[in-house]
Amino acid sequence: MSGRGGRGHQPLGPTTLPASSPSPGRPHRFFVDPARVAGGIVHFPPDIADQMRRVLRMSPGDTVLVLDGAGWEYVTTIERLGREEAIGRVEVRRQATGEPRPRVVLYQALLRREKFEIVLQKATEVGVAGFVPVRTARSLIPSAEQVDARRQERWRRIVREAAEQSGRGLLPEVHAAADFAAAVRSAVAAGPTILLYEGQGCLALRQALRRMPPAVGSIALFVGPEGGFADEEVALAVERGIALVGLGPRILRSETAGIVGPALLLYELGAMEPCDGASPS
Repeated sequence: MSGRGGRGHQPLGPTTLPASSPSPGRPHRFFVDPARVAGGIVHFPPDIADQMRRVLRMSPGDTVLVLDGAGWEYVTTIERLGREEAIGRVEVRRQATGEPRPRVVLYQALLRREKFEIVLQKATEVGVAGFVPVRTARSLIPSAEQVDARRQERWRRIVREAAEQSGRGLLPEVHAAADFAAAVRSAVAAGPTILLYEGQGCLALRQALRRMPPAVGSIALFVGPEGGFADEEVALAVERGIALVGLGPRILRSETAGIVGPALLLYELGAMEPCDGASPS
């Protein structure tokens, strides 16, 4: 499923919610490497220390929520806050929440910078557990090799900030870019796989999910570039047993499908029920 024509999104403007801003009454959340939490003490990296001091105007005594990206969260009191150093004391250690099951890994075709970054941000908020940038025949970025370490680090920072803002318990992983054939091999080896497709012969999402084995741990979702997947790519997907799924008669832009697709998938899997499990009256 892809986008056709039109102007792309503009870069995020000043009205965008800061990634680190919590909801009212909730402490600021920060993901750190697990090695930075030891002996009941958290040693924050310099970039977070700078954010606490200059951007968030925090002070010693403030409470934050630290997540190690591996499933644990720590209610932490800031004890020391300097220009390049912040140290906190862990008050409570508990299992992190906010993670849907099963895991959804998004195999998103490479797009122009601002569009791809919007997909990373919003799909993280929705609940995607991992991202694989995919080079396809019609990708506007011609080579996966052009995704250098600097861009990869920027993508990881966008995902981390979106995960902090949206209450995620685990930090989604941004994998190295791969060409389509390699991405297909990786996805199929990991579990059931869906490819969004606007052509003939595709299934409805619910039909595809009913054909999957019960209690799957992970589902891969492929979203094509502007212009859609090439015929040979669709043929390869079918040959490897990937389900072709349509999202209705309308053609979505690639960056739209990269957000709507995971949201619909998680909804159908029951991963977007109310937090208390109750249905509205």
